[in-house]
Amino acid sequence: MPEPSAFAPRLTAADLDGTVPDLLDAPAVRWGILGAGGIASSFADGVLARTRSTITAVGSRDVAKAQDFADQHAPGARAHGSYEELVADPDVDVVYVATPHSHHLAHALTAIRAGKHVLVEKPITRNAAEARELIDAAREAGVFCMEAMWTRFLPHVAALRAAIARGDIGEVVSIQADFDVAFPYDPTHRILDPNLAGGALLDLGVYPLAFAHDLLGRPDEVVVRGTLAPTGVDDAVAILATWPGGRHALLHTSSRSAGPHAATIVGSTGRIEIPRDFFTPADITIHAADGTVTTFESPRGEGKAYEAAEVARRITAGDVQSARHPWSDTLEIMELMDGVRADLGVVYPGE
Repeated sequence: MPEPSAFAPRLTAADLDGTVPDLLDAPAVRWGILGAGGIASSFADGVLARTRSTITAVGSRDVAKAQDFADQHAPGARAHGSYEELVADPDVDVVYVATPHSHHLAHALTAIRAGKHVLVEKPITRNAAEARELIDAAREAGVFCMEAMWTRFLPHVAALRAAIARGDIGEVVSIQADFDVAFPYDPTHRILDPNLAGGALLDLGVYPLAFAHDLLGRPDEVVVRGTLAPTGVDDAVAILATWPGGRHALLHTSSRSAGPHAATIVGSTGRIEIPRDFFTPADITIHAADGTVTTFESPRGEGKAYEAAEVARRITAGDVQSARHPWSDTLEIMELMDGVRADLGVVYPGE
């Protein structure tokens, strides 16, 4: 077997196991859902179906919408007609912030100031300055805070990290990943609305960028090309990121084209392929140096349950951040996206 990669600073001996903790082994916590949209629905479904935790309250600016969400996705949860009522609920331990990017900072701060732990949808805020403000507030309050980068907690990611740590594909040479979705052009849609911090990069491109960062850390250089929608937000972005030793990543995101959402990790002696939806529970194929081809079949089911279980474990342990997705990683990724937007000339109202 090849020696473990000399260029794997993000991987440790713990990665050799290649497994994630059982979801049902995580302790139970009481969730409050802030924002009653689509991503909150899938998160709630995952929590209730796959973990021991409960959802005790839902908050929306429209109490009828909150009640409808509770009826459909969290039976028995209390419906609140404001976010302030939600975070004041004594039966809520941790708040999942699932509103648009533009409102993450304000809504997460509302929860933190009420003494609640928070899991904030990705990207954690619009920019790195807001992320630092939020993290500083969590640190000062002594509450747990994490960006909901659920991919980092999925079984197939643990498996591919283990393969790299074992040296199955030699040294990582390049990473390729895309997240391209063809949205019909609608200037009022959140992905095209600058007032909601829209754009392909923050909504979709954060996944391939965070994937490359997870394996190789912060790149030394980033080259950016892209186009803007008529609303002024980015609608296609290509990123070439480079690291010492000739390593690089080719990353692409778009809100106007349909891609496979695939990822490939190319090593000096082999490769790992994820043919579709690399950021969700996915099957991977490992092509090793000796010609061996191994397929890892990921457990199916709502993948956001894995990040929910991590939050429950960390809160119970008294931690304020997760070692698997620490504040430092969140800040580095936000800084990278700030740089990409600066190259493209994308500025949101109020920045």
